Amino acid sequence: MFGKALAKVIFKVAGWKLKGSMPPGMKQAIMIAAPHTSNWDFIYARAAFYLMDVPVKLTIKKEAFFFPMGALLRSMGAVPVDRKKNNNLVTAMVDIFKENEEMVMMVTPEGTRKYQPRWKKGFYHTAVGAGVPILLGYLDYAKKEAGIGPTIYPTGDYEADLKKILDFYRTVTPKFPSQGVR
Repeated sequence: MFGKALAKVIFKVAGWKLKGSMPPGMKQAIMIAAPHTSNWDFIYARAAFYLMDVPVKLTIKKEAFFFPMGALLRSMGAVPVDRKKNNNLVTAMVDIFKENEEMVMMVTPEGTRKYQPRWKKGFYHTAVGAGVPILLGYLDYAKKEAGIGPTIYPTGDYEADLKKILDFYRTVTPKFPSQGVR
């Protein structure tokens, strides 16, 4: 409740608007948050998902869940991952999907806020392994618009599916355009 009220204030003050929505009836998905070029991206993306009533989760190493940070992280949708127990994050995320009937996992496949010519493939392999679609969440700073674009159903052909994903993100203006998708 507090998150949604704060999200409304953030969007009003910053002049942002929402576009698109979660497909009806979709209970599980990987939500890409891209392009990721600024620390502000998390604030606007998290606010947008509160306003859209999309219960996104994100993985964070379990060591970050100490008092009092653990409660705050959980309230924002963070899920602890024990990297020592399971060195394969894809397997850990697939297991999280199997344990939760409703799960929208937010990921930043660039892995950094700097320009990356190649995205990490874990988001795709997680979607395939869990049998879930990929939603294209975005922030367009030129339009001050946060939204959910097309839904991609992984075919198993990573290169073809990634081309569709990147083609969409090339139409979105990040906070720092020189670091966006090319």
